[in-house]
Amino acid sequence: MLPRAKSILTPLQRIYLDYAATTPVDERVLMSMSEFMLEKFGNPSSLHSYGREARGGIDAARRSIARMLNCRVEEVHFTSGGTEADNLALIGYAKANHHRGEHIVISGVEHSAVRSAAEALSAQGFRIGIAEPDAFGMIAPEAVECALESETILVSVMHANNEVGTINPLGAIGAILKPRGIAFHTDAVQSFGKIPVDVQALGVDMLSLSGHKIYGPKGIGAIYIRDGIQIEPRQLGGHQESGIRPGTENLSGIVGLGVAASLAESAMAEESNRMKSLRDELHARILDHIEDAGLNGHSDARLPGHLNLSFHGIDGEALLVALDLEGVAASSGSACASGSQEPSSTLLAMGVPRELAQASLRLTLGRSTTAEDVGYAARIIVDNVTRLR
Repeated sequence: MLPRAKSILTPLQRIYLDYAATTPVDERVLMSMSEFMLEKFGNPSSLHSYGREARGGIDAARRSIARMLNCRVEEVHFTSGGTEADNLALIGYAKANHHRGEHIVISGVEHSAVRSAAEALSAQGFRIGIAEPDAFGMIAPEAVECALESETILVSVMHANNEVGTINPLGAIGAILKPRGIAFHTDAVQSFGKIPVDVQALGVDMLSLSGHKIYGPKGIGAIYIRDGIQIEPRQLGGHQESGIRPGTENLSGIVGLGVAASLAESAMAEESNRMKSLRDELHARILDHIEDAGLNGHSDARLPGHLNLSFHGIDGEALLVALDLEGVAASSGSACASGSQEPSSTLLAMGVPRELAQASLRLTLGRSTTAEDVGYAARIIVDNVTRLR
């Protein structure tokens, strides 16, 4: 057992390794939001100068998102976050196109926002097919093709998995769906701002993203809807966001999302290389002392900041508590499923044995992660896994 890096009673530092759950707001984002809260606060629908200033902020944010997605500005619509965007994509599309068919396919490792929307549609008479992942959590094009039926109208496969970080081959999947006239949605909440997300290259018709995963504010997101795709709005009211998402816009949140997206775009290549190097160093340091730490997810086709491990013979919840007591914040999977005593449905779908799924640890790195953080966290993890065994 390695010596503890510090006493529990006298913590020297706190290490945040849960960036996949949420990120802090970048100070530059906060400054931009403050301007539109205190000075340019007008209603974007107003015709006077205050309203025009506010509309200008929204237009600039929409252009930033559209540039990153390689789509038309008019195809970007702001929402309250990734969950609302996912619900709009699945339920909104299904309701508007049920005359074409009542079969929808989702992957077996989707976020709960997609799974719950599919369950709601199932209760309303739609049939849901599942494209199962392989052992790395990847959805192969062949798995999607096998799940299709003659009445399939929509397929939803996430771009990168929120728990294990595996990146799916969306371009190949889209190539299967397009000739069949089947709409294609992806939840890109985890990938947007971290790796290139080009809707043309990916072949998707709808895409969901969120602000708080890229150092923007919580409570703001967006959905890309390809021109010609019909969506039934989930809310009724005014004509904001082309009627897709009525209601007075979250002005400061939208501005913050736009700035966060631009900052992420400018630093993407450098940050990706830096985080991948730190992630691999963290993994290597753990493996130096715990040889049977199993990697969950793909070793290469994975988000640069994701590391998901399983440790034989321990309880994952006990490990999380022990790490937190020594200043290391991590998770066992999706933050949206926190409090659940059940093992990760993603890991189970990948074929990970139940006892290992319950002994998993998700470590996700971000902009503030340093080499010193990695060294400290590795020591604490090795120490506590050894002690718990």
